[in-house]
Amino acid sequence: MNLQIIISIIFINFNYQKWTSEMRPAGRAQNESLYFNYPFFSAPQGKKRDHLTSNAQVVIVGAGPIGMTAALALAREGIKSVLFDNKSTFNDGSRAICVARSSFYIFESLGVSSAFLKKSLGWTTGHSFYRGQKILEFQMPDSSEEKFRPMYNIQQQYIEKFLWDAVSVNPLIETRWQSEIIGIKKKKNECTLRIKDPEEIYEMSSNWVLACDGAHSSIRKFLGHRLKGENYEGRYVIVDIKMEHDYPTIRRALFDPDCRRGGTVLIHKQPDNIWRIDYQLNDNEKTEQALDENNVRNSVSAVLKDLNYNGSWELEWWSVYSANTLALDDYRDGRVFFVGDSAHIVPIFGVRGLNNGFSDAANIGWKLGWVLNNKAGKELLNSYSPERRGATIDVFYNSSKSSKFMTPSTYGWKLMRDAALSLALKHKFAGELANPRQFTPYKYSESTAIIKDTNENFLGGPKPGELLPEIKIDAGYLTDLLGEGFTILCFNKDTSKKLDEIIPDGISVVLIDLLSRASELLNVENKSAYIVRPDGYIAARWKNITPEKIIKEFYKLIFKKEMSHDRK
Repeated sequence: MNLQIIISIIFINFNYQKWTSEMRPAGRAQNESLYFNYPFFSAPQGKKRDHLTSNAQVVIVGAGPIGMTAALALAREGIKSVLFDNKSTFNDGSRAICVARSSFYIFESLGVSSAFLKKSLGWTTGHSFYRGQKILEFQMPDSSEEKFRPMYNIQQQYIEKFLWDAVSVNPLIETRWQSEIIGIKKKKNECTLRIKDPEEIYEMSSNWVLACDGAHSSIRKFLGHRLKGENYEGRYVIVDIKMEHDYPTIRRALFDPDCRRGGTVLIHKQPDNIWRIDYQLNDNEKTEQALDENNVRNSVSAVLKDLNYNGSWELEWWSVYSANTLALDDYRDGRVFFVGDSAHIVPIFGVRGLNNGFSDAANIGWKLGWVLNNKAGKELLNSYSPERRGATIDVFYNSSKSSKFMTPSTYGWKLMRDAALSLALKHKFAGELANPRQFTPYKYSESTAIIKDTNENFLGGPKPGELLPEIKIDAGYLTDLLGEGFTILCFNKDTSKKLDEIIPDGISVVLIDLLSRASELLNVENKSAYIVRPDGYIAARWKNITPEKIIKEFYKLIFKKEMSHDRK
């Protein structure tokens, strides 16, 4: 076995992300930012409280990025929801700052992508250094055929603001701030929640509950569930500073730099001249001391000296996190679904946490919407946990490789990491081990919410369970053709015409020129067809099929039984 394989095997399996001790410089309040104005949200007041105990179709606990995404996904399906949060404003600090291409497709489906594109900084490149020498320059997959860049940097405050701008004006979403869930009881057909706000404690019922209340989920605790996995004591201080620096928007990783001997430093540029610096704490550094403002300033100054930056800068915000891999055994408990960090905690490396949560929210949003609208059977909901937990396990596998490299958990791991870095000074293959392996969408190849290929003779093209690939078509992109529900892609006029006659509600039919580049990408023939889910994943494909057979197979997929064609 060659050395590359041996070293690669070593960096497998790991990790958790825990945000604690959010802090700002002395003299500034917690939400007093150099660049962002935090809003204030009141609890329900006065006569507006008369309806608080009414039954809700869906309750969403947690009005962070994941909860708001879930609410918008349900609203897209015409479903009302009540959104609770115990805070009076957005989360403090930049927190999760890297948003993947796949998340931008979710934003687009919810009608909020333009605000994100206007503010965020797209990037494709990363540089890794060992003791001041560059050992890796990686390029994330990108081309002119893509609508969005592989990754974007944007502070979480803006993520929450842009989502809130859409949530706050949507008539199907009611938001109750300063409202803490202090208990939940499950019943056969509903859940009863106990809520505490500044005025009183009251109860209300809901047919369905989405727990989007984060790593310290109260819903998870009340129902007696526990995250399982590997705990890890590696710690990073994360710091936001404001400075004018002309360095481009790339991801930089410094291994064993002068400023942090034996440790790792990560650097990202954000909007508004805000720069994110993550630096690893040594074993002998106590967290409390490391979070002292003077020590943070000294550590940042040392990092900037390594970057040869001698200009002025201002301290914005800092915190600390540790990394672990933890997940629930099942993301569903009856009428309660766990979404985002309430279901799983993943390492920050590879920017998989927030992006994985967005995919959770989009997944349960369309599925629950279709069931509540009687356009699909309740069995469809059984696919949520296997799909999204499968994605989490995949994230664990990939992030483990990065985490073991970024933060070796033992002296042995560190020894092997340092050996690989030393090799990287002269051997390119060793430098590749410093690749952060950025987030990529999971493939639902074993899901019950897809139809697997069966002797279809496809020689290429995307398979069921994969995201529909992007390609330029006419004046736009292939994904621009997708409807809000399921979409059938067909490639001759007769099929398209017949489908229009028998199509049920919630399905769009798109005719694509058989001679187009899109058809070539999909590897189709005259009577081929693809079905694409509301979340952009391919539900089924056939090389040769009739319109009647397409509809029959669709009904079997979403209802798990034969249905007639008279459901328009």
